[in-house]
Amino acid sequence: MVPTQSPDPAILVWGLAFASPGGGRVTGVVAAPAAPGRYAGIVTLHGLPGTAADAMLYQGYAFAARGAVVVSIDAPRARRGGGLAFTPQDSSDQVQLIIDLRRAVDLLSARLDVDSTRIGYSGGSYGGAMGALFVGVEQRLKAAALFVPDGGLVAHFTNSSGTAIGNLASRPADQQARWLEAMVPIEPIRFIGEKRGSELLLQNGQVDVLVSLEDAEALHQAVPEPKTVRWYAAGHGLTAQAYSERTEWLAERLRLTR
Repeated sequence: MVPTQSPDPAILVWGLAFASPGGGRVTGVVAAPAAPGRYAGIVTLHGLPGTAADAMLYQGYAFAARGAVVVSIDAPRARRGGGLAFTPQDSSDQVQLIIDLRRAVDLLSARLDVDSTRIGYSGGSYGGAMGALFVGVEQRLKAAALFVPDGGLVAHFTNSSGTAIGNLASRPADQQARWLEAMVPIEPIRFIGEKRGSELLLQNGQVDVLVSLEDAEALHQAVPEPKTVRWYAAGHGLTAQAYSERTEWLAERLRLTR
């Protein structure tokens, strides 16, 4: 890790790079309280488009200031640049992302300043949807906050009848079929029911033009207890109240010290 400039003298910040089991190098940012101690750990993930730096600016530094060691990583697509390919490469990237997120938990668990029984996750939009898959396969998480999530990329780019919408609709029919064949088996909503023990917060907006009420409610229903579902009279960006409630919710469950 390489020390870098911190926005707050009370926290330390490093650039992160480690080998991905899926190939290449995972890049990201780590932030931790400057004072010695034993802290909770939090993994964060950005939206689409977005980067680890974006997620750290939006929420990671605030968690570190509250008393958490925070790891924010770049998704494979973010490391390469560009958007979704709408080819089976997107499936490979999604699998690699979940493996990389689990490596981030490994990193936190190995740190002497982290209490491995207090590791959580926070992700919004794409980071929220991928979080639904992550918590279904990663059993070391104590709590996770998913804000403005839907059931995954298939839900996002198809309607209730399964017809392609958005950017997927502009692709040839055979390309759509290949993409769906690759993506449906790893759709996050298919895995969220496998979570064990971790408590979830789900936050969605009632007038979100990017995540439909139907898709949000389908994900909520797929999540087993314990869970907390909160709706806001807001769009995809939610509200300051939602941000505050999410921060306090995680702070309570991970016993943040500040």
